Amino acid sequence: MAQVLERCEDLVLASVDGDGFPRPVPMCKIHSAGINEIWVSTGADSVKFAQFMNNPKAGLCYFEKGRSMVMTGLVKIVTDDKKRKELWEEWMYRHYPQGPTDPNFMLLRFIGESVTVWYEGEFVHEII
Repeated sequence: MAQVLERCEDLVLASVDGDGFPRPVPMCKIHSAGINEIWVSTGADSVKFAQFMNNPKAGLCYFEKGRSMVMTGLVKIVTDDKKRKELWEEWMYRHYPQGPTDPNFMLLRFIGESVTVWYEGEFVHEII
């Protein structure tokens, strides 16, 4: 599944709203490592950012051609300028016109703790 994640550009990341409900949002993956570390970006002025500030619990899923991975885990908000410059991509100027040091540009680092995989017609549930 790490290869599927590597090819994957889009995923769904769910935060938890103030009433305890999941809030899934499609997002662009900007980096991944292994099967359970995924990086995305969001604005400091976004609902998602505010929700993760209040509650780091998250759900994430991605899929490709009948294979899927669903994880639960935690999101850490990363504001480190070195990491923001390292993961910066040109398309991000549309959202953060001041570039990688734009004060609105935030990185979210998801670390999965449990996973359900659908692969070759079978479910596999594991703690990572």
